[in-house]
Amino acid sequence: MSDPTRPPGPRIIAIANQKGGVGKTTTAINLGAALARSNKHVLIVDIDPQGNASTGLGIEQDDRDSSTYDILMGDAAPADVAQDTEVENLWIIPATTDLSSADIELIANEKRSHLLHDALRQPAMDRLAFDYILIDCPPSLNLLTVNALVAAHSVLVPLQSEFFALEGLSQLMLTIRNVREKANPGLRIEGVALTMHDKRNNLALQVEEDARENLGELVFQTVIPRNVRLSEAPSFAMPVLDYDPSSRGAQAYRALAAELIARDV
Repeated sequence: MSDPTRPPGPRIIAIANQKGGVGKTTTAINLGAALARSNKHVLIVDIDPQGNASTGLGIEQDDRDSSTYDILMGDAAPADVAQDTEVENLWIIPATTDLSSADIELIANEKRSHLLHDALRQPAMDRLAFDYILIDCPPSLNLLTVNALVAAHSVLVPLQSEFFALEGLSQLMLTIRNVREKANPGLRIEGVALTMHDKRNNLALQVEEDARENLGELVFQTVIPRNVRLSEAPSFAMPVLDYDPSSRGAQAYRALAAELIARDV
């Protein structure tokens, strides 16, 4: 039974798409930064073994003594692992390559799908008073992604503006349905964010039209453009909002954050 004396927790959003290269980590970093700039307290949970969100926010390998792997293994608590970043109001729980073996190491654990859910709801998390927790998932539908979907209130799906983009959603939607049926009946689709969009490209415009026709209001009005500044920012270990605040990429993620906040009101 839940504790009625506990304050309402943060909005937990899994950023997921089993297809790689769709702007998932870029969205986690820059949406997180944009929310933080809107005076929201934000935690990014990096559960991708590649650890790109951690690197993109300046967390060096030597500074990852504890990570999401330790949390899943029960060796550390999220409140103790979370690190602040150079972005005010933005924290991260970093990832390491140790996560690559998590599927095998957790197979015998009866609660293997609920480990992240339980960890993020520990009472010690209350003192950090997060408004949003964004979970950057790996580009696969493995146990790590299932943990994120079980832990989350909703799923934000980055969708690259390219041919066959919508067909790639079917397996993710099936997984979300299965998680709803078996572990997290309240899980919903937060929205689909079109990424790497080039409005000069007829194909990108067709993908957007098809997405809005098939998915309706699930598709965010904000479209993330293909923007060189977005690509350059991670190599400087900062969000594009700091790297080039006036760039089209920065403007788009500020708009996406505003749209997300408005949906939660």
